[in-house]
Amino acid sequence: MSAVSAEPRRVSLRGWSGRAVAGFVLTLFVFFFAVPIVWLLFAVTKSAKALTVSNPFALGSWSDFVSNWHQLFGFQDGAVTTWIGNSAFYALGALALTLLVSVPAGYALALTEFKLRKALLVLTLVVMLIPSTALVLPIFLELNSVGLIGSPLSVILPMSFFPFGVYLTYIYFSTSIPRDLLAAARIDGCTEFQVFTRIALPLGAPIVALVAFFSFVQNWNNFFLPFVMLPSSDGYPIQVGLTSLLAATPAFNPSSAGSDSVQLPTLALATIVSILPVLIVFLFSQRFLVEGMTAGGTKE
Repeated sequence: MSAVSAEPRRVSLRGWSGRAVAGFVLTLFVFFFAVPIVWLLFAVTKSAKALTVSNPFALGSWSDFVSNWHQLFGFQDGAVTTWIGNSAFYALGALALTLLVSVPAGYALALTEFKLRKALLVLTLVVMLIPSTALVLPIFLELNSVGLIGSPLSVILPMSFFPFGVYLTYIYFSTSIPRDLLAAARIDGCTEFQVFTRIALPLGAPIVALVAFFSFVQNWNNFFLPFVMLPSSDGYPIQVGLTSLLAATPAFNPSSAGSDSVQLPTLALATIVSILPVLIVFLFSQRFLVEGMTAGGTKE
């Protein structure tokens, strides 16, 4: 009796049916993701009239792009420049506090023993599941009681609360740092602080970069928190400032027609400008992101 092979059958996309499925999926991807982005890039090179009457995917002119640029950064006497500066200040300030707190916290949960350690780890996981918008109201009441509403700290302090960063560092340090190495450093006379700063932290550079990237992106794109905490437009980040540009666009708000109104191509340019810093950070940090994502994948 011949033996029956137990080797599982391999699923392949060879043949016309497989190529058809792959082509269909790629077509959906292009339609839902790539087409709007391409349209947005072409829109900033057109005038308001050309945007509505010309081919949506036809390139406009350099003069129209320059005009849209001047209209955007001339809006309310340079408010867009102020908003971008505010976004950078809030995002980088919160990022510094996040790294100062999240990385040592993840290390402590992973490689030290203390009372309520498991309870803190479970609490971190539970807080990760709570939508950030659900925490805005209690945070507002707390900050209002100490008189911080309207100040930069009302945005920076809540943004620096990043339990996901604590969990990422916990996973990395618990799987990728040999405990024997840390024990050897202690035997050589290193204090716990020296073990962390001289041994664990240099080895954890990939995960620190990954936490920094996720924190920066979340802080830069945060809308609801600064919208609630900042009553004055002078303190708005760019994401909240986009609502002022939207309200000044006659296509969305007919009552805004006037000398300080914004046209649709200018609004499209503002959208690109608002995401450009995140895109630049991503392009220049891809290597560190890949190292951070694969770190901890194997345990030695």
